[in-house]
Amino acid sequence: MGVVIRRAGESDRADVVRLLDEAFRDDPVSSWVFPGDEHRRRRHGALMEAFLDLSLSQGFVDITEDGAAVALWWSVPAGEQEGGEEGPAQLQAAVDPDNARIEEIGRLTGEAHPTDRAHQYLHMIGVSPERQGEGLGSALIGAVLDRCDREGLHAYLEASSSRSRALYTRLGFEDTGKAVELPDGPRLWPMWREPRSSAMDCGDPGRFA
Repeated sequence: MGVVIRRAGESDRADVVRLLDEAFRDDPVSSWVFPGDEHRRRRHGALMEAFLDLSLSQGFVDITEDGAAVALWWSVPAGEQEGGEEGPAQLQAAVDPDNARIEEIGRLTGEAHPTDRAHQYLHMIGVSPERQGEGLGSALIGAVLDRCDREGLHAYLEASSSRSRALYTRLGFEDTGKAVELPDGPRLWPMWREPRSSAMDCGDPGRFA
């Protein structure tokens, strides 16, 4: 039986935040943003909830029916910077005002983010640790990429590990150029995907909302 996927909403908030917190709390990028274990334990969930809010307002959230995996997508119009110019500073102020790394990672990824064409931005994808390796993440991504191919829409993401980078390459993503180097931290690889079938030219990201 295939993976059943549905669109998440406000009623899923607690479950999605808990899943993202669990999936990413010990991730190298999260550990860089919140270098202290205790501080990360206290504030990491708030950052995940802020990301969820952004996806609900600027895109959509897909979740497997069993709640084991979730993907946060932003629908980005052409000419719009990721989160807006003030977005990273506003995110820092809302989540952890004294933590400059929240603004810094937002600024660095925003500078690398292409803005010339409308696209779907895979901001985050999380899978419960005990369910990783079952293909849930690939199913979540593949469902949206199939729609991108049908509607001629581009897709973008940042890979945070060589393993995920290899997966995204198999799904049709290509490196955009220079990696994002977090100061004294991990590397992120911006990746872009052209639609594999663009018979229908769809430039309206709202069709994914």
